[in-house]
Amino acid sequence: MAQDTELEQSVARVESRLGALGEALRVHHAEAVASEAAELQRALAAAVEQLRRSARAGPLSPQLRERLALAGGHVAAQRESLARASAALGRAIDVLLPSPAPRVAYSAAGLNERQPHGGVMQA
Repeated sequence: MAQDTELEQSVARVESRLGALGEALRVHHAEAVASEAAELQRALAAAVEQLRRSARAGPLSPQLRERLALAGGHVAAQRESLARASAALGRAIDVLLPSPAPRVAYSAAGLNERQPHGGVMQA
């Protein structure tokens, strides 16, 4: 029973960190995103360790299984949101800071090695 309580507390910490990370992402606060992501990683590691210990003691309650599944879904959603934001930032950097003119050279296969232009047209 104490194992379930400890696991519930670990899951609550993960849920709390997910909420804080979601808020940091929503307001575009980079330092808070980095800090909350690190806190979430620690909370997840602790929850996984607690889950291992609890699994040895017996099956999890249906409510706890549901909370874990929801937390897993939130983690996946946060990961996807962060990936989209990172891709958008990469595209913006490509537009604002285009790469230097590509070198015209041939590779060992004899093909012209050209770098993508990053969305900027060059005359």
